[in-house]
Amino acid sequence: MKIPFLEIDKINQLYEPQLTNAVTDVLHSNQIVLGQNVQKFEHDFAKYCGTKYCIGVGSGLDALLITIAAYKQLGFFDDDDEIIVPSNTYFASVLGVTKNNLVPVFVEPDEFTFNINPDLIEEKITHRTKAILVVHLYGQTAQMNKILETAQKFNLKIIEDGAQAHGVVYQDKKVGNLGDACAFSFYPTKNLGAIGEAGAITTNDNKLAQTIKTFRNYGKDVSGEVVFDGFNSRLDEIQASILNVKLKYLDLNNQKRLRIANRYLKEIINEKIILPQNNGDKSHNWHLFVVKCLKRDELQNYLLQNGIQTVVHYSVLPIKMKIFEKYFDLDYEITEKIQNEVLSLPLNIALNDVQIDYIIKIVNEF
Repeated sequence: MKIPFLEIDKINQLYEPQLTNAVTDVLHSNQIVLGQNVQKFEHDFAKYCGTKYCIGVGSGLDALLITIAAYKQLGFFDDDDEIIVPSNTYFASVLGVTKNNLVPVFVEPDEFTFNINPDLIEEKITHRTKAILVVHLYGQTAQMNKILETAQKFNLKIIEDGAQAHGVVYQDKKVGNLGDACAFSFYPTKNLGAIGEAGAITTNDNKLAQTIKTFRNYGKDVSGEVVFDGFNSRLDEIQASILNVKLKYLDLNNQKRLRIANRYLKEIINEKIILPQNNGDKSHNWHLFVVKCLKRDELQNYLLQNGIQTVVHYSVLPIKMKIFEKYFDLDYEITEKIQNEVLSLPLNIALNDVQIDYIIKIVNEF
């Protein structure tokens, strides 16, 4: 049996008639940029997240870049200010900081949840610290209560990176509505995925939302005058039309992922493998199912020999990338330990029961 890690084509086939109709409607329309589909998605996704505003942009990275740029424009951040970031995130999260001429300050994760350890944040705060970037890694919410307390104590902004956490709930609030602003990616591999690059920003701050809208459209205000140096980063109508179809099924699909994850959690029994920690059915959308194994490379090779493709997220951490070298002054023991042990098993809505049975069987035989 051959089981790819992810088959995006099979996922899209589940909605093919609706997706085809949606794209065809765009092709027959006269609204290609910031039209009805974008407006509908922004309205519906804001309502879904429980926020007042959603602004569609070109990608998840752009969502971070523009959010931080807008805070700079509004006077909250200056060049060389610091933003707390997880040390084990995808490097794009860090690029959102550095490309705005701000300094990332890395904080280690909790060894069991993989999310930023809230107990280690305060010791990294200085007079230059202006925000905490919270990445809800692998689809599980960070421990927000402690983070919110720290942010309030030091008057810091909280920017969520919700790229992997669509639809996740923390104490009756969804990701996207847990901080001051949230950057989402809708890259095709995500739980809510477009068929190309797409992103959005959610917030309850009207002034921030209007600044972001100006930034995404070259820096032009409503009169068409360029009022500051902006971006060309607008969610296009075709991607918005795709997202409008898939948003209707997001909760159902997250439930399907939960069903698979629960099977893994109950049926994978192998003392060599440490299963991920789940803080609650709604607090994790199982974007990734990440196990730990001291013999990770052996496990990955064994699974591949048996037809099961796996992925190491992330093979190179930001703290090991030369482009961020000038910011490093400490060892990151927990981050590096985790990185040498983690392995992502296939988990997506295209998997069938026969494939799931096979994955469990082979993992247990390692």
